[in-house]
Amino acid sequence: MSWIQIKANIAPSLAESMEEGLLAAGASAVTMEDGKDQPILEPDLGTTPLWESTVITGLFSAEDDIEIATNIAKNVFEHLSQSRFPECRVEILENQDWTRKWTEHFKPICFGSRLWICPSWHEIPDQDAINLMLDPGLAFGTGTHPTTSLCLKWLDAESSLTSFNQKSIIDYGCGSGILGIAALLLGASKVTGIDNDPQALIATHDNAQRNNIKEASISTFLPQQQPNEQADIVLANILAKPLYELRDHLTTLTKPNGQIVLSGILEEQANELSKYYSKHYEMNKPQLEDGWARLTGTKKS
Repeated sequence: MSWIQIKANIAPSLAESMEEGLLAAGASAVTMEDGKDQPILEPDLGTTPLWESTVITGLFSAEDDIEIATNIAKNVFEHLSQSRFPECRVEILENQDWTRKWTEHFKPICFGSRLWICPSWHEIPDQDAINLMLDPGLAFGTGTHPTTSLCLKWLDAESSLTSFNQKSIIDYGCGSGILGIAALLLGASKVTGIDNDPQALIATHDNAQRNNIKEASISTFLPQQQPNEQADIVLANILAKPLYELRDHLTTLTKPNGQIVLSGILEEQANELSKYYSKHYEMNKPQLEDGWARLTGTKKS
């Protein structure tokens, strides 16, 4: 089945009216995306800001009469906004096997000297390596983003230098569970995953089972339910703003002389955030990858 898209560039103040118009016209879905490469990385809590140039798209069945749909969208939009209907583009979206297209894009990747992240549907490229089989499902984290890559490379290198045996890990913002599971495969004894998205906790357990991780080795919690326990290593791959807010909390979760690993940080944010954490940690030089940064430090005793 093919689809038809009605697309328009819209100002943020008019986006809601345009969305209502497209839905009233029978759109199966309405999406909004950045029209001028203007990422909004850290919105205020409880807000959903839009870009200065927003592209809004209504998705319609190929069987729909697009001329009628456009007229309905126009009438609703102009009634709600008291503004002129924007110029629209009509595009045919050919049917594709989207799952197959996505799985073709996601290939095994090596991080460091011995850690591979492999999609669960792909053949393992190196049977002698440490292979983490991953199905990201509904949670963020495949290793392809620099923030996750930086953390995986640190885990691989650190586990080679200092054995992870008997070390406990807290993965704060665990997503798909990729970092905690990698730590366990590299020798850690226990991982606690924390995330405010219940789907992330499900994905973490699913991926742990896929990698034959013992159930007793990994546990997950929503932030308000997490146990008051400290760990040898605290990982937090989130964003700079929550990392500022969480500094004291993450410090309480770190054992004396324990290590902290922070990512999800833009390169230009790294030095200031490192100084902020230096109150409680001996911080190392930021490590950079494609405009993103990873911070590491040892908690002061």
